[in-house]
Amino acid sequence: MEPSDPVTIRTERLLLRQWRDSDRDPFAALNGDPVVMEHFPALLTRAQSDALVDRIAGSITDRGWGLWACESRTSDEFIGFVGLERAGFEAHFTPAVEVGWRLAHRYWGQGFAPEAAARALEYAFEELALEEVVSFTAPVNLRSQRVMQKLGMTRDPADDFDHPLVPPGHPIRRHVLYRLSASEWQALNRPTRN
Repeated sequence: MEPSDPVTIRTERLLLRQWRDSDRDPFAALNGDPVVMEHFPALLTRAQSDALVDRIAGSITDRGWGLWACESRTSDEFIGFVGLERAGFEAHFTPAVEVGWRLAHRYWGQGFAPEAAARALEYAFEELALEEVVSFTAPVNLRSQRVMQKLGMTRDPADDFDHPLVPPGHPIRRHVLYRLSASEWQALNRPTRN
């Protein structure tokens, strides 16, 4: 795929856009929050958080899409990221594109993750013409699994896997996998006729 201008996506309440330097401080705070990072192997240092911004923003520059910075349209505040990323490891379901999100704790419970992720899925299926999008998390992360379910994604326990980037023996090494095919997405989003 040829590089293109970074895509910006708008929802009713949110803007998904390319990263800015001003996002680095709030993103580092989010990545250092034990509540937000509960289902990750470790908190990120400031240097690790900044390196992640550089990697994500570089992917968006190269492809036009990725894990977009997520901003409130009413307050212009950075609230986290939502978007699409190629799975960066080998597993039984890869190569694959994942829909993912990470929001600051104070923005949880307001429907922002499913609102933004639904638009990311629309982009994945309508603009990128992907056949399938996946999402995955630790089994104990019920909040993220509820978002996946709201998006119409489904889980087959036979697909669950040990995440190769999580150290063996770590309590969150086991992951659940949710999938959504293009045809399933189209069926869920087909306009109803009166």
